[in-house]
Amino acid sequence: MTDASDAFWRFALALYARPGVAPACLELQDRHGKDVIIALFGCWLGASARGRLDPAALARAEDTAGPWRRQVVEPLRRTRHALKGIVGAEALYGRMKEIELDAERSAILRLAPLAAAPDPGATAEQRLADARANLALYVGAAGVGAAAPIMAALGDMGEAV
Repeated sequence: MTDASDAFWRFALALYARPGVAPACLELQDRHGKDVIIALFGCWLGASARGRLDPAALARAEDTAGPWRRQVVEPLRRTRHALKGIVGAEALYGRMKEIELDAERSAILRLAPLAAAPDPGATAEQRLADARANLALYVGAAGVGAAAPIMAALGDMGEAV
């Protein structure tokens, strides 16, 4: 992993672990058709002083992550969901969850090179505003309500952002 992809991965895990974030991400994914990794990518870009996404940069991120998500992550997710609740398949379900997480980490490896170098002069307020703006751009008006717990968690992360 590169330094950027490693930093993105650590950030994604930390943000996802915040209260309310995992259910919000799953709602964005399942009800709004959004890619959680792209949502986290936008948050990380802003939070790490790499700036704001514009529509062209967001399209590049979607073009980069989309094929991997459709060809690898989503089939793994469907398989894992098919195993859920089947007696005797608990261990296999757990392994599938780990494999799906590995596939999402591979998506991060694809996205991280799109990030600019951090701006050392970016203030904490600017970084937070950029992270929230990136998330809002990605989820759109229909997803802003679902993204509210993520927006709040970004503010709660303080200097970790």
